Amino acid sequence: MNYLDGLNDAQREAVLATEGPVCVLAGAGAGKTKVLTTRIYHLIREGAAPHEILAVTFTNKAAREMRERVSKMLDLRDADGSGLRKSPRISSADGLGQTVFSPAPVDVPFIATFHGLGRELLESYGSLIGVPRYFSVYDRDDSEKLVAAALKELDVEAKELSSRAVLYRISKAKGEGLSASEFYERSARSSFGNRITAEAWRRYDAALAKEKALDFDDLIAKPVRLLEEHPEARRAAKARWRYLHIDEYQDTNELQERLASILAEDHGNIFVVGDGDQAIYGWRGAKMEHILEFEERYPAAKVVKLEVNYRSTKTLVEASNKIIEMNVRRKDRRSKTENEPGEPIILHAAGTAEAEARYIARQARALIRGGSAPEEVAVLYRTNAQSRALEEGFLREGVPYKLLGTRFFERREVKDALAWMRLALDPSREADKVRAAGSPPRGLGKVTLAKLAAGQRDTLRAADLAKVEQFERVIDELARAAETLPPSEFAKLVIEKSGMKRALFEEGDEAARERYENVVELAVVAARHDGVPGKAGIASFLAEAALASDQDELDQGKRAGVALMTVHAAKGLEFDAVFVAGMEEGLFPHAPMGTDRDRDDEEERRLFYVAVTRAKKRLALTFARVRMLYGESYLTEPSTFLRDIDPALVVYDESDGEAVIEA
Repeated sequence: MNYLDGLNDAQREAVLATEGPVCVLAGAGAGKTKVLTTRIYHLIREGAAPHEILAVTFTNKAAREMRERVSKMLDLRDADGSGLRKSPRISSADGLGQTVFSPAPVDVPFIATFHGLGRELLESYGSLIGVPRYFSVYDRDDSEKLVAAALKELDVEAKELSSRAVLYRISKAKGEGLSASEFYERSARSSFGNRITAEAWRRYDAALAKEKALDFDDLIAKPVRLLEEHPEARRAAKARWRYLHIDEYQDTNELQERLASILAEDHGNIFVVGDGDQAIYGWRGAKMEHILEFEERYPAAKVVKLEVNYRSTKTLVEASNKIIEMNVRRKDRRSKTENEPGEPIILHAAGTAEAEARYIARQARALIRGGSAPEEVAVLYRTNAQSRALEEGFLREGVPYKLLGTRFFERREVKDALAWMRLALDPSREADKVRAAGSPPRGLGKVTLAKLAAGQRDTLRAADLAKVEQFERVIDELARAAETLPPSEFAKLVIEKSGMKRALFEEGDEAARERYENVVELAVVAARHDGVPGKAGIASFLAEAALASDQDELDQGKRAGVALMTVHAAKGLEFDAVFVAGMEEGLFPHAPMGTDRDRDDEEERRLFYVAVTRAKKRLALTFARVRMLYGESYLTEPSTFLRDIDPALVVYDESDGEAVIEA
């Protein structure tokens, strides 16, 4: 039982609670991932079949870390050590009276994001509700374009109602379990925005169906509908997993909770881990009530509190306690630590946002020169608009950085290559065909492609027909290769056969070289799925690409640098040194403008708590006395959150950041 020796009493109690509902309240830095992975290992040691174990989290990065830890404990690593060996897929009737695809009964736990679980259920049983075997997953950018097209059909201009605002309403409604028709019925006599959203939603869903695509929200909404409407699929899904684990339970929305409840309704073995104090996604439908009221939903539940913080210094733990205890809606839990007191928190007031950025960049440079790794330094901010001044400050001071927000999988050349890969799985997708035909350009315009889609091939000129046939030959060749090649080899073949490699080399400049490096990086990411060669593995990779989050950017690219990101994107991460910029009233806590949402002061304070608890050793809080907003300069007031911190834990730095910090 030596695998239990490294656990504290509360962690051990959680790991050994193997039957029935269990709720683990895990404070920041309390080792929740260690508890989850050790419990999975303990279940297997106690006789549970690995393939009966399901663990669900919210980001690809968290799922990969959990898989790698479990695979190391079980000694089930791939040859490259990248994680659990992939389960080969088999075709069988599986008791549903039709052919479905489901994992072969190999002994590995299923560890994935909620969206990965939804995809697995739809690939296995989705044909019951008309979901095609190899469906695409549209990212937010692709979805927004479809919504924009729907609004154009409705003669709605962007200044009246933006496609982003409409997509937000659709996404929130899907998260609440509403269908387009249900939303329409509710909104028929509602506001202008909701009436337009209802009309646009119908067109949006029709466009997705035409492209054999789903969006992020469909990956949860459709599996729930599938399991609620088809008892045979419900029985099969519940029989697959006997032990259910859910990470970051406070972030679940209505549909995710329904999905979890369905899977656990027979055996009741639902093990949830989370922290209501880190519930920061209420604006997108997450319900912290799920963790606050877990004992009411499951009266027999066992509750375990993980209160020892192994991450941060005593100063930072004490400051975070003071901050979060100002909230009323929370479980009674107080973090403690045996770590050293460490350094005091630095507070710096800059004259302007530009001066604030220079200060942070200079302090970061001093840390790096003192021996800190650039990747162990992070700058967090409340809104993306703050990144401009910070980027300029880092560029001016010559400090390497990585800006999270321009995602690897959203770069134009990467999306071009992904379109080619999707076409190889299903050549009928018109949107992918249009994109691939232009990357690289081959003389096929939208008119020509529209004629093909309309079945008017015989109206094409001979020259255009020759180009079409050449294009189709490439697609056919890639489709044949997709049957057997591992995803990484297929990605390399796509880059070669599509002509992208040749075209980028012919451009020859530095920008083209960087774009080429980006598409080559696809093969590196795709290699994670090489354990399942052929179309199933390629489809799995494409789904990962569509569902990538900001945090996945930390794993992409070769250049080391200080991480610049929003506080929301930093959740779940940790750094030796953290700067939180823009600690001003109206900015943090944020007063949203131009939205139909009121400020939730408790959620804003939870967000500040998340920011503070990302730091292991050093924390600096900065604000500008004057900030430019909406084209005008405004005098600011320091954030009310600063008053929540004991002044004895803070030192004021009035320098410009030039002084060298000792590492």
